[in-house]
Amino acid sequence: MSRVTPPNSTSTGPRGGERALAWLPVPETEFEDLPDSLDYAHWDGRGEYPTDPARVSFYAPPITKDSAVILAPLPHMPRLRVLQALSAGVDYLLPHLGPEVVLCNARGVHDGSTAEMALTLTLAALRGIPDFVRNQAVGRWQEGVRPSLFGATVLIVGYGSIGAAIEERLLPFGCAVERVAGRARWSERGPVHSPSALGDLLPKADVVILSVPLTAGTHHLVDAGFLAAMKDDALLVNMARGAVVDTEALLTEVRTGRLRAALDVTDPEPLPVGHPLWTAPGVLVSPHAGAFTSAFLPQVKRLLSDQLHRLADGREPRNTVNALPAAS
Repeated sequence: MSRVTPPNSTSTGPRGGERALAWLPVPETEFEDLPDSLDYAHWDGRGEYPTDPARVSFYAPPITKDSAVILAPLPHMPRLRVLQALSAGVDYLLPHLGPEVVLCNARGVHDGSTAEMALTLTLAALRGIPDFVRNQAVGRWQEGVRPSLFGATVLIVGYGSIGAAIEERLLPFGCAVERVAGRARWSERGPVHSPSALGDLLPKADVVILSVPLTAGTHHLVDAGFLAAMKDDALLVNMARGAVVDTEALLTEVRTGRLRAALDVTDPEPLPVGHPLWTAPGVLVSPHAGAFTSAFLPQVKRLLSDQLHRLADGREPRNTVNALPAAS
């Protein structure tokens, strides 16, 4: 099995016996335990680089959604061996890395907060919380009957660690959960269906929650045909990436009132002022806020500390999403 070459190796490490350098999104002093055999620098994405990026072996990007900032130093990092993304999705990084760089995602870091947001959006949309807020602003008391999660069928499309965390939070509400992932398999909670089952599952689902990565195969996965297969008055919740959904196709459906949507991600993103999604009937929009909670930074620190110890010891990093380079 291939391994990441230890930092003290002269084959891929810094020239002239220099210690390997890691760029971190928070200062070294904020970590409880980092290996002593590496050097560290903090870059928050603003201002000049803290060191020569040509020395960097391990890069954990700044905490930002601006991909241009994250990508900016990569052309100047010829010795980069590990890029540790702080996001679960890494579609924006893969095209910019050579085969010598191991790319790792932040699997596990965002699970709880993203699942919490998925549940929040689902409940808010079903129970009419946006209507209550608007009515409160004008002093209107408007009663009515709203859908419940109790007895509903929820279809999770994308059953990785985030999808599993979403299910864990849904089950106490008394709903039935169906699961779809890239391949059929069994989970500890039951069968996970392949995408070929969507034709049978979509017409039965009261809520469809998306948590798939954005790939060539999932771009516009939710197109006019997908939406047409959903049952009347169903709710679509997007926790994945905006481009997983065909925005124009979604607008066509929600404008008729047949479907509703709760979107933590949109295409385009950020959603421009005046975009029709802002005012489309039955649509709740949040600003890609799912992962960004008080739980985020402690989880990031734990992940980075573990990955850096692995780098220092020459062990394989966790959460790799591309092939490891062969040891030289």
